[in-house]
Amino acid sequence: MKKIKVLIVDDHTLVRAGIRSLLTLVEDIEVVGEASDGKEALVKVRQLKPDVVLMDLAMPVMGGLEATRRLRREFPGIKVLALTQYDDSEYVVPIIEAGARGFVTKMSAFSELAAAIQAAYRGESYLSSTAATALVEEYQQRIVPEGEQDPYQQLTDREREVLKLVAEGHTTREIAEMLVVSPKTVEWYKNGLMTKLNLHSRTELIKYAIRKRVITI
Repeated sequence: MKKIKVLIVDDHTLVRAGIRSLLTLVEDIEVVGEASDGKEALVKVRQLKPDVVLMDLAMPVMGGLEATRRLRREFPGIKVLALTQYDDSEYVVPIIEAGARGFVTKMSAFSELAAAIQAAYRGESYLSSTAATALVEEYQQRIVPEGEQDPYQQLTDREREVLKLVAEGHTTREIAEMLVVSPKTVEWYKNGLMTKLNLHSRTELIKYAIRKRVITI
């Protein structure tokens, strides 16, 4: 029986060890290596030529999203399966668009992880129930009812610029210096765009910016 060669990519040693230990129980899966970040993962992929890469998203040095993009460009035949603790649409959608064949949360049952690896190896897509729900909700949020205008289209160029800078984590003073305006003016723009978009907090603003691809994670 040909075994599915798997590379585990996660910045937590205990998580990698736990996944490796569980996967040894699956007859047709073989863990051929581990990596602690996206940069190391690319090196290991070149060395080990795995069939499936289990890819965490939030990692130092290089995150899973960028690593997936690079891996898919260099090794289009290798399947990437996102394995993360996050299941919001702002995480699910970008990694799928980057080329991942599936998305499984770390809270999933072990049997689901094994099934996801096997499905990815066969070239099929696999989404955990929470990821599938997130994708449906994301799609529904993108649909603008007939006759209504997308609120994002109502933003001025300067408001869109402020939206991007705020979502990237810049402070009001930093944005003011970059745009050569006063901090008070930046706050005025920020309040205006949040009103137009019906957003009520910085967290909502960041999530909106990710959904609209104003920024990427």
